[in-house]
Amino acid sequence: QVQLVESGGGLVQPGGSLRLSCAASVSIGSIYVVHWYRQTPGKQREFVAYITSSGTTNYADSVRGRFTISRDNAKNTVYLQMNSLKPEDTAVYYCRASASGIYWGQGTQVTVSS
Repeated sequence: QVQLVESGGGLVQPGGSLRLSCAASVSIGSIYVVHWYRQTPGKQREFVAYITSSGTTNYADSVRGRFTISRDNAKNTVYLQMNSLKPEDTAVYYCRASASGIYWGQGTQVTVSS
Protein backbone atom coordinates (compact mmCIF):
# COMPACT_ATOMS: atom_id res chain seq x y z
CA GLN A 1 0.00 0.00 0.00
CA VAL A 2 1.33 3.44 -0.99
CA GLN A 3 -0.05 6.64 0.46
CA LEU A 4 0.45 9.91 -1.37
CA VAL A 5 -0.06 13.39 0.04
CA GLU A 6 -0.03 16.41 -2.27
CA SER A 7 0.62 19.94 -1.05
CA GLY A 8 1.66 23.33 -2.33
CA GLY A 9 -1.46 24.42 -4.17
CA GLY A 10 -3.00 27.83 -3.80
CA LEU A 11 -4.02 31.04 -5.52
CA VAL A 12 -1.48 32.69 -7.81
CA GLN A 13 -1.62 35.47 -10.38
CA PRO A 14 -1.04 34.76 -14.07
CA GLY A 15 2.66 34.54 -14.77
CA GLY A 16 3.40 33.39 -11.25
CA SER A 17 4.89 30.16 -9.94
CA LEU A 18 3.99 27.37 -7.56
CA ARG A 19 5.74 24.19 -6.50
CA LEU A 20 3.61 21.16 -5.77
CA SER A 21 4.85 18.30 -3.63
CA CYS A 22 3.79 14.66 -3.60
CA ALA A 23 5.05 12.90 -0.49
CA ALA A 24 5.01 9.09 -0.58
CA SER A 25 4.74 6.70 2.37
CA VAL A 26 7.32 4.39 0.78
CA SER A 27 10.69 4.82 -0.87
CA ILE A 28 10.36 6.68 -4.16
CA GLY A 29 12.93 4.24 -5.54
CA SER A 30 10.41 1.41 -5.19
CA ILE A 31 7.87 3.27 -7.33
CA TYR A 32 8.17 2.62 -11.05
CA VAL A 33 6.69 5.93 -12.19
CA VAL A 34 5.00 8.93 -10.60
CA HIS A 35 2.58 10.97 -12.64
CA TRP A 36 0.96 14.34 -12.11
CA TYR A 37 -2.56 14.74 -13.46
CA ARG A 38 -5.02 17.60 -13.22
CA GLN A 39 -8.78 17.87 -13.40
CA THR A 40 -11.33 20.66 -13.78
CA PRO A 41 -15.05 20.30 -13.07
CA GLY A 42 -16.89 18.36 -15.75
CA LYS A 43 -13.72 17.21 -17.50
CA GLN A 44 -11.66 14.06 -17.46
CA ARG A 45 -8.45 13.90 -15.52
CA GLU A 46 -5.62 15.15 -17.77
CA PHE A 47 -2.00 13.99 -17.89
CA VAL A 48 0.52 16.67 -16.93
CA ALA A 49 3.92 15.01 -16.42
CA TYR A 50 5.68 11.89 -15.21
CA ILE A 51 9.02 10.80 -13.86
CA THR A 52 10.27 7.22 -13.78
CA SER A 53 12.52 5.52 -11.24
CA SER A 54 15.39 5.96 -13.69
CA GLY A 55 14.73 9.69 -14.00
CA THR A 56 13.06 9.75 -17.38
CA THR A 57 10.55 12.57 -17.66
CA ASN A 58 7.79 13.53 -20.05
CA TYR A 59 5.30 16.38 -20.24
CA ALA A 60 2.02 17.26 -21.81
CA ASP A 61 2.45 19.69 -24.70
CA SER A 62 0.40 22.28 -22.83
CA VAL A 63 2.95 22.51 -20.00
CA ARG A 64 6.25 21.61 -21.66
CA GLY A 65 8.80 24.35 -21.10
CA ARG A 66 6.87 25.81 -18.16
CA PHE A 67 6.61 22.88 -15.71
CA THR A 68 9.40 20.72 -14.36
CA ILE A 69 8.97 17.42 -12.55
CA SER A 70 11.69 16.22 -10.20
CA ARG A 71 12.17 14.00 -7.20
CA ASP A 72 14.08 13.89 -3.93
CA ASN A 73 14.71 10.27 -3.03
CA ALA A 74 15.89 11.17 0.46
CA LYS A 75 12.54 12.84 1.18
CA ASN A 76 10.43 10.32 -0.77
CA THR A 77 8.90 13.29 -2.55
CA VAL A 78 8.18 14.20 -6.15
CA TYR A 79 7.83 17.86 -7.08
CA LEU A 80 6.11 19.75 -9.85
CA GLN A 81 7.59 23.21 -10.37
CA MET A 82 5.08 25.31 -12.28
CA ASN A 83 6.23 28.58 -13.83
CA SER A 84 4.55 31.10 -16.11
CA LEU A 85 1.19 29.94 -14.89
CA LYS A 86 -1.90 30.66 -16.96
CA PRO A 87 -5.59 30.78 -16.00
CA GLU A 88 -6.10 27.55 -17.95
CA ASP A 89 -3.74 25.79 -15.53
CA THR A 90 -6.42 26.16 -12.86
CA ALA A 91 -7.36 22.67 -11.69
CA VAL A 92 -7.07 20.14 -8.92
CA TYR A 93 -3.67 18.49 -9.29
CA TYR A 94 -3.20 14.84 -8.35
CA CYS A 95 -0.15 12.64 -8.16
CA ARG A 96 -0.32 8.97 -9.05
CA ALA A 97 2.16 6.24 -8.21
CA SER A 98 2.60 2.99 -10.12
CA ALA A 99 4.12 0.42 -7.82
CA SER A 100 2.49 -2.84 -6.71
CA GLY A 101 -0.71 -1.16 -7.82
CA ILE A 102 -1.97 2.25 -8.85
CA TYR A 103 -2.29 4.81 -6.05
CA TRP A 104 -3.66 8.35 -6.07
CA GLY A 105 -3.32 11.25 -3.71
CA GLN A 106 -6.22 13.39 -2.55
CA GLY A 107 -5.36 16.35 -4.80
CA THR A 108 -4.39 19.96 -4.26
CA GLN A 109 -6.21 22.95 -5.75
CA VAL A 110 -4.31 25.36 -8.00
CA THR A 111 -6.09 28.57 -8.98
CA VAL A 112 -4.51 31.02 -11.42
CA SER A 113 -6.40 34.29 -11.39
CA SER A 114 -5.86 38.01 -11.13
